[in-house]
Amino acid sequence: MYLMNENSYINWYSKSDKSLLETIGQFLQIARLKQNKTQKQVAEAAGVSRSTVSLLEKGTGGTLLSLLQVLRVLEQLPVLSNFLVEERVSPLLLAKLDQQKRRRARNKDGTNDAPIINW
Repeated sequence: MYLMNENSYINWYSKSDKSLLETIGQFLQIARLKQNKTQKQVAEAAGVSRSTVSLLEKGTGGTLLSLLQVLRVLEQLPVLSNFLVEERVSPLLLAKLDQQKRRRARNKDGTNDAPIINW
């Protein structure tokens, strides 16, 4: 039995490029087999050759484009969520920006035209 998203710690940096490609290939193969699809069916749906699917699964070839096409057919594009770039503003920067907001309107000479009321 294979676990697709095992939460165990893996030191990705210690793996060789070849090992990483094999890991991706194994992921593709398991996803394909879980859906009971042949390499030919995936290839036709992705618009690539069957040998491209085979090479991707072996971790020995294919392009980034063909990988994306196969991931799409296998409905596995969510694995790309780690590539999303979210621009976040730190709470400290937000607080500083809030302090810099105008609180009052002033004349060009710096005075405030608010009428003075003496009670």
